[in-house]
Amino acid sequence: MIAHHGYEDAEGAFYIVIDTGPCAGCADRPCVPACPRAVFVVEEDPYGDPVVAVDGARRRTLRDACAACKPNRDRPPLPCVAACPGGAIRHTW
Repeated sequence: MIAHHGYEDAEGAFYIVIDTGPCAGCADRPCVPACPRAVFVVEEDPYGDPVVAVDGARRRTLRDACAACKPNRDRPPLPCVAACPGGAIRHTW
């Protein structure tokens, strides 16, 4: 299942997209501690598997929360994306 966590406003769509299939198979969840702004939590998906999700309180502030990891130019891989061994995380902006 593909889960979209975030929001849209007049400035754009700001979502972190998580493919819960590979995420459910990852026991270590290295993306959670890799995020310097602590936007991730582990919760149960509709199938009962623990998966990473964006904290509900942080969903409306993702653009600002993720800004430190997203410089305007010469952007290195984002810490959460780089830490995910299954390639399950991507950002839409």
